[in-house]
Amino acid sequence: VQLQASGGGLVQAGGSLRLSCTASGTIFSDSTMGWYHQGPGKERELVASITSDGTTDYADSMKGRFTISRDNAKNTAYLQMNSLKPENTGVYYCKMRKKVGGLKYDYWGQGTQVTVSS
Repeated sequence: VQLQASGGGLVQAGGSLRLSCTASGTIFSDSTMGWYHQGPGKERELVASITSDGTTDYADSMKGRFTISRDNAKNTAYLQMNSLKPENTGVYYCKMRKKVGGLKYDYWGQGTQVTVSS
């Protein structure tokens, strides 16, 4: 399983970015996808997740500004980030979770850097 994250970059506060995470080597449609943020010197934390049936969940601080979505035909999950703030700076990782026979398997992408200037 390989996850390729992309779409990061440098943006001014108030701007927007869309991150993409494309999966290969496995069936995408039955997975739960998540985006995680790791700020400088901080632990990785969940930003948003989306299940195979499209149910979404967000960290409280991201609600209303970030939107997670998926396109199963393209094996890709997205994170639309609007009204970005300097504290959103960091590396964003995508994660795929698959459940097989009652067991959970997690796969991580390589991360994409987002820098928000004030």
